[in-house]
Amino acid sequence: MNKTELINQIADKTSLTKKDSEKAVNAFIETVTESLKSSNDVQLIGFGSFQVKHRAARDGRNPKTGEPLKIAAANVPSFKAGQRLKEAVK
Repeated sequence: MNKTELINQIADKTSLTKKDSEKAVNAFIETVTESLKSSNDVQLIGFGSFQVKHRAARDGRNPKTGEPLKIAAANVPSFKAGQRLKEAVK
């Protein structure tokens, strides 16, 4: 499902117009992004949680040439599914 399909599904399941559904989806994405940028987790009980994890620097290898290289440390977004979501997908 892509973003447009998600917006259409939300509009179908609620009394919102597609335009309002798009605003809601965009607001959700922006809010989660801003929270993660501020190092705050976002927890939606039963659905899951979004958080930022630190990935340490490590050695890697260029797959084309086999040449060793250093991969810098980075902060990466992460999502952990909640119990109800896990059970629904089984």
